[in-house]
Amino acid sequence: MNAVDLASLLCSRLCHDLMSPVGALNNGIELLGDETDEDMREKCLELLADSARATANKLKFFRLAFGAGGGFGDEIDTGEAHAALEGLFGAEGKVRLGWVVESDKLPKGAVKLLLNLALLAGDALVRGGQLDVGAERGGGEIELAVRAEGPRILLDPVLRETLASGGGESIEPRAAGAWLAHSLAAEGGGSIRLSDPSSEVLMIGATIPAQQ
Repeated sequence: MNAVDLASLLCSRLCHDLMSPVGALNNGIELLGDETDEDMREKCLELLADSARATANKLKFFRLAFGAGGGFGDEIDTGEAHAALEGLFGAEGKVRLGWVVESDKLPKGAVKLLLNLALLAGDALVRGGQLDVGAERGGGEIELAVRAEGPRILLDPVLRETLASGGGESIEPRAAGAWLAHSLAAEGGGSIRLSDPSSEVLMIGATIPAQQ
């Protein structure tokens, strides 16, 4: 898959995820224009505020996870990554986020890889649960680890295969993040490890050279 194909897949994923909050913004504006009852207008404004917040949070996350990291140097403040994940998963309260990253900064590729792994694990928590994200730098390597635990874990076999091996010649839009994660690890001279399929726990780990 070339760069144009990857960009197309990531755009498809971004559009899919933004469809709901942007659609809610449009609906809220239409309702606000027709509504005269003050209580209903207040509810419309609350809907608009929630939808705008969700849209901004998703864009902030995708900028770090999928984008080129414009405005950042070779290393990214891990606080930015933490805030992006909190905005993506924390607002609804369905997924509880644990953050165990000691380094104040990590290489851009490591942050992008960590966020994509966290996104895949968080999406696998179909009924909510706990998402723990960790990173440790030492001995010339960076260890990344993501653990998802909940009443039901569902990581599509296509995503699992794409993470592990890069998938086949044709990649579906829903697997764009998995393909990007696999590519980031491979290009950085590292590898991704996954736990065996389980109904309640998913663990994804990656090791990459610290000087990438």
